[in-house]
Amino acid sequence: METRRLRLLVELSRLGSMRAVAEAMGTTTSTVSQQLTVLAREMDADLIEPEGRRVRLTPAGRRLAEHAVVILSAVETARLDLAPGAEPNGTLRVAGYATAIRDHLLPLFPDLAISHPRLHVLVREHEPPEAVQLLAADETDLALTYDYNLAPADSDPALHATALWTAAWGLAVPADADVPDPADTLDVFARFRSHDWIVNSRNTADDTVIRTLASMAGFTPRVTHRADSLELVQGLITAGLGVGLMPMDFPTFPGVRLVPLTGPLVTMRAYAVARHGRLSWPPLTLVTGLLARQAATTAAQPPRPRSTELGD
Repeated sequence: METRRLRLLVELSRLGSMRAVAEAMGTTTSTVSQQLTVLAREMDADLIEPEGRRVRLTPAGRRLAEHAVVILSAVETARLDLAPGAEPNGTLRVAGYATAIRDHLLPLFPDLAISHPRLHVLVREHEPPEAVQLLAADETDLALTYDYNLAPADSDPALHATALWTAAWGLAVPADADVPDPADTLDVFARFRSHDWIVNSRNTADDTVIRTLASMAGFTPRVTHRADSLELVQGLITAGLGVGLMPMDFPTFPGVRLVPLTGPLVTMRAYAVARHGRLSWPPLTLVTGLLARQAATTAAQPPRPRSTELGD
């Protein structure tokens, strides 16, 4: 049933005549009569009855008018709740990769708990391909993803990506490796042509970057190990099992050295991705905006010295 018909019924119960309802709603008396007839047919009940030259609500009509007041109030509440600029509340589902969640999303929670106590955020850790699949299946509202300048993600016209932050990546190698710092990227890769290479177990983007740069350096990398955790990647390196890409600002284990890649640069680019048509939903707008402002503030600050050991 249409809420407009319920509104006509409520107005009839309040004003008492079809003409008064028509004037109040900016329509004609015949339209009011037709719409109430349709509503009666939908409800399979007589809603009005003659009373002299006027009409009055039947008991069923009065009862439906009482329900209509509650229904229309709930619809209005929902409209205000979902309207752009409304107070963010409800549940926002976020799927993203571990670093984005740990370093960028979780720091927002203390302030959000105070400023928007009716907003609840559900977090799921997923690599970008998995998070995008969840968006397509409507199983998440916001995906925190990344790609590389040398391995850009495919665009999807159904999705909108908000650029957040970028991070320079280098090559993580054993601390005693003989390689100048800084050094040309292709020279660095060529020095490790005989090594095993470590790539992500749940995303192929860094694999693509490694194979692209290795090809430019004149060899095919021997990819043997796959690990999602950067800590595990470092464990494999300290065990002498290979080398792999890592962000330059990530704390390193003793025995691991991060060699800057000076050209071609390897840059990871982070995004907040959501479906078109939902971008104005207040919880999504709020959290995406906070992430973007946080990223802009961080980018404006001078870089901090990188620790040589894992910190808290």
